[in-house]
Amino acid sequence: MRLIFMGTPDFAVPTLIEIVGRGHEVVAVYSRAPKPAGRGMDLQPTPIEREARRFGIPVLTPKTLRTDEAAAQFHAHNADAAVVVAYGLILPVPILQAVPLGCFNVHASLLPRWRGAAPINRAIMAGDAESGVCVMKMAEGLDTGDVALEERLAIGPDETAGELHDRLAALGARMMPVALSALERGTLQLTPQPNEGVTYANKIDKSEARIEWGKPWQEVHNHIRGLSPFPGAWFELAGQRIKVLRSTRGDGRGAPGTVLDDQLIIACRDGAVRLTEVQRAGKHPMKADEFLRGAKIAAGTRLH
Repeated sequence: MRLIFMGTPDFAVPTLIEIVGRGHEVVAVYSRAPKPAGRGMDLQPTPIEREARRFGIPVLTPKTLRTDEAAAQFHAHNADAAVVVAYGLILPVPILQAVPLGCFNVHASLLPRWRGAAPINRAIMAGDAESGVCVMKMAEGLDTGDVALEERLAIGPDETAGELHDRLAALGARMMPVALSALERGTLQLTPQPNEGVTYANKIDKSEARIEWGKPWQEVHNHIRGLSPFPGAWFELAGQRIKVLRSTRGDGRGAPGTVLDDQLIIACRDGAVRLTEVQRAGKHPMKADEFLRGAKIAAGTRLH
């Protein structure tokens, strides 16, 4: 089929590679505009833009799709359908209606749970035991469309958002070609989302990242892994922020925030967590034992 692909981050790359590899003609790629990054603050194209240019596919980076010109340009591609994966802009009705077979989205949750911007992080932070991918036909509204395919994955007890991200990206890449084949044959079945169980995965705010040791150990652990690797949950030591990238359950009790031993076990409200991988500002991630060789944190130290 003739397809338009719309995506921005690394999560979308496996799906683009897969549908190109299956022989679909991707006539245009839409992505967010390049942003300044790095020491020189040069404009950096998105991961999807880089991948599209590697395939020789034209790339468009409009700031909005809510104009008549944007709708006309979208329609002029004469595509059969659009594939949308973590694009980052809301698709208005004229865009949704500009392709005859519709716009189909890979969403990294088990809809209607975790509609919105940060479903992977929120699922782990909430302590969900499973996640998955839904392929849905997009409709007006935030992730409200009918579901074509759904696959589930168990979330490991110490799995980070980064690890789950990679597994779900690969799963979505396998599912979208299946949906497109059924769409092309006219056999794709769509199921409306239930009205019960709707939750929203709001974008992660940096103000959420500070670790609150006064919470139960499981909530602290979920918070750490749900924000790893980005933006990274953190605590303060001697005025310096230390990110925590990995943790597990620790043994011991004490006042919340107290270092309990020489293995970086920290007391929480009802138990403790052991910090196993951390990162100083401007430094590479390091295992806890390497960090402790330089930090020399004594038992009884209070973290903030």
